[in-house]
Amino acid sequence: MFSIIQAAGWPIWPLLFASVIAVALIIERAVALRRLKIVPAGLLQATVAEFRQSGISEAQLTRLEAHSPLGKVLSAGMRNARTSREIMKEAIEEAGRGVAHELERFLTTLGTIASIAPLMGLFGTVVGMIEIFGSPTSSGTNPQALAHGISVALYNTGFGLIIAIPSMIFHRHFRAQVDGFLIEMEQEAVKLVEVMHGERK
Repeated sequence: MFSIIQAAGWPIWPLLFASVIAVALIIERAVALRRLKIVPAGLLQATVAEFRQSGISEAQLTRLEAHSPLGKVLSAGMRNARTSREIMKEAIEEAGRGVAHELERFLTTLGTIASIAPLMGLFGTVVGMIEIFGSPTSSGTNPQALAHGISVALYNTGFGLIIAIPSMIFHRHFRAQVDGFLIEMEQEAVKLVEVMHGERK
């Protein structure tokens, strides 16, 4: 591996740095965006049952808010359960925007890496070409310099694609996952509003 890095030349180092960041972000998002952690099943039903049985205190709302992103949305609605439907919906929408921002954290960075990695590989290709055509000798092109320039060009192009393809796949996957979670939370919030205003049992 070290010999490949040596053959690829100095342009490979920014690509390696980008690959480390991409792997770290993919692992972090895969752990953070688990369904059980974001939209736990049965949370709405448990919250409504607790409210009907004994009401909900400030301590219970604080615990619900810290429970999960869905809990944060539901707690915003429960805090305004005695207000009008419009005010309750506004509180839920405001909390939902904050939750959406948290769920989308680092996805922009991952998408940026997916976009610029091929360009960084192309930059390494250009550097390799410059080394090929910029090292003539009196008897023609130096074969050793030619081989080194070609290796720099090809390795950097390959590394750029190797980084970009998985980064793009995971970026699209996480984006779709977040969109799905937000739709589910919106549906649960609508049910909460309807239950609190006597439109649903």
